[in-house]
Amino acid sequence: MIELEGLTKRFGTKTAVDHLSFQVRPGVVTGFLGPNGAGKSTTMRMMLDLDNPTSGTVRIDGKHYRDLPEPLKYIGALLDAKAMNGGRSAYNNLLCLAQSNRIPKSRVAEVLDLVGLTPVAKKKSKGFSLGMGQRLGIASALLGDPEILMFDEPVNGLDPEGILWIRNVMKALAAEGRTIFVSSHLMSEMALTADHLIVIGQGRLLADLSMADFIQQNSRSYVRLRSPQQERLKDVLHEAGIDAGVPATGTLEIDGVGPERLGELAAQHRIVLHELSPQRASLEEAFMRMTADSVEYHAHAPGAPRAPVGPAGVPVAMAADHPARPADVPAWGAGDGAARKGGE
Repeated sequence: MIELEGLTKRFGTKTAVDHLSFQVRPGVVTGFLGPNGAGKSTTMRMMLDLDNPTSGTVRIDGKHYRDLPEPLKYIGALLDAKAMNGGRSAYNNLLCLAQSNRIPKSRVAEVLDLVGLTPVAKKKSKGFSLGMGQRLGIASALLGDPEILMFDEPVNGLDPEGILWIRNVMKALAAEGRTIFVSSHLMSEMALTADHLIVIGQGRLLADLSMADFIQQNSRSYVRLRSPQQERLKDVLHEAGIDAGVPATGTLEIDGVGPERLGELAAQHRIVLHELSPQRASLEEAFMRMTADSVEYHAHAPGAPRAPVGPAGVPVAMAADHPARPADVPAWGAGDGAARKGGE
């Protein structure tokens, strides 16, 4: 288990991590989410004693990282795949790590095979593509066969086969009872991988929930109805005490009533339906709504007018099919180099 208690990190006058407390439990994949500049990278660095906290503590299996004997056997981490020595071969990079933690030499060949780098094991890592470097970083995290694994943007640079592979690896390791902690800006991938979510904004804890509970509590679900007899359908719904919203698309949107009930009403009154579809929010939409007040870096299309911002900090303009997504919030996954300059 990873335990954080009151973890705080300040860089001068900027507070990057603000009294952060949570636990990462074994047996599930825990996703670590937050906008650029939220403090995710700083938090993960403090977990590994790469940064010293201003206050608070982090414990790995009840100990500080610096007190772990042969730490690669306890926790494996991928924070920066470029941290490898480019002048060494893939094999020798891993061999040095193995020798420093008294890991058998045979394990190096095993993890190289596991990540698919056996054919290039003797090549210098400086010539590796982004995806190959990422696989080498994953191999280093797996080297000690640890019970705890931490990944920061593990799918960065991987092709579709590689993304599916690392997703299945994380799920399989969690199923073995290991602790998996993964940070990513790719919401679609996180939705397929994580079972539990830790969400932070401006260094503070915003949510510590299961994936299903997070989406349910931070998004809107409704049923969309479309019919050539729309006015009659609206009258039938009104008579049944059901309110129907009519967005710009011209379809009807009903909250709080299941599709079964709506379908039965239409059938009873012989109303033709061209669409009867439950609409459930994605993780991305729920994340945008939860973190709307915590976004530090807003991007705008060149020449485009800025959307007016409401009192909660949420832009007023919303995409018709995505009611929870602010129209001017940048797409995640573009990297957080700028954020790191600001203290992440």
